[in-house]
Amino acid sequence: MAHAPGYGKLMEWADAPIMPTPGAVGNILESIAKKEKINVVGVDIGGATTDVFSVFDGVFNRTVSANLGMSYSISNVCAEATLPRILRWVHFEMDERELRNRVKNKMIRPTTIPQTLEALVFEQAVAREALRLAYLQHKEFATTLQGIQQQRGIGDMFRQQAGPRTIVDDMRLDLLVASGGVLSHAPRMEQTAAMLIDAFEPRGFTTLAKDSIFMMPHLGVLAEVHPEAALAVFERDCLIYLGTCVAATGTGKPGRDCFGYQISGPELTESGVMRVGELKRLPLAADQTAQVTVSPRGGFDLGNGPGKRVERTVRGGTVGLILDARGRALELPIERDTCRRTMEQWVTSLGLYA
Repeated sequence: MAHAPGYGKLMEWADAPIMPTPGAVGNILESIAKKEKINVVGVDIGGATTDVFSVFDGVFNRTVSANLGMSYSISNVCAEATLPRILRWVHFEMDERELRNRVKNKMIRPTTIPQTLEALVFEQAVAREALRLAYLQHKEFATTLQGIQQQRGIGDMFRQQAGPRTIVDDMRLDLLVASGGVLSHAPRMEQTAAMLIDAFEPRGFTTLAKDSIFMMPHLGVLAEVHPEAALAVFERDCLIYLGTCVAATGTGKPGRDCFGYQISGPELTESGVMRVGELKRLPLAADQTAQVTVSPRGGFDLGNGPGKRVERTVRGGTVGLILDARGRALELPIERDTCRRTMEQWVTSLGLYA
């Protein structure tokens, strides 16, 4: 772009430095992480690429997955993820031959949007895999420096880690921000939240939000000129808070106790036990908060260590509070019919397509 005709004249007209879109998005995310002293991950999924941004302990990283997108690169996603893995996220039977034709049509007609429920479910299944693969690539690049001295305990001696380790810690992630057509313009907010949770697998307590009108790049540029104004607009007008996800890390036999929970707030008071494999959505408006206490069972971890109780104040959103007892890492049944029934339960629990 710097060598494009007229670029020099454009620079003379502009009072602030011209920034590429990914750089501007990263700038505003880095600013909000610094201001709020939180760890942030942001994603922008497009037709050809998927950009992932992270700020952990003040360290900013950005990666661009140039072969992972929802139109021009959709065939690459299907090839890298494989169609069976994509179909894990579909809760009814689909004809694979028809799906392959659908993928090719999306490549040659990249601006089309789903017109049927089947097309929508399949596109969101592809998005889950594109986001998952892009996040894995980001973790591989966002690592500590090689050769630096690190404090290690006895337990670390038994962990065979070769090379640098990623600085992206899902258990310490505070805010996950979504951007891009398939996420920002999903017909229901619950669908956006589900795609984020299934792809990124946040652990512990994580606030979910989305940029519905693609304002982050503009605010990233504004932050160079007027940081306070940019952050104020980002918080009040740019982000739509979806709610908070509370997810347990660990594995267990489906149906066994995963964690007990107690929720108390002005508009929400509830208690119970989540069993392995369950999802639950509770209403909690965007302007409301609640006190949540969770007590993990059977070695599960929600932020303080296996079996240790955690108490946090959570914020609501358009989706509310999501309790996720499916375990981490998230594994779906291998057998197709069992997987389909499991997905149908999760879809019903979150009200994704009701």
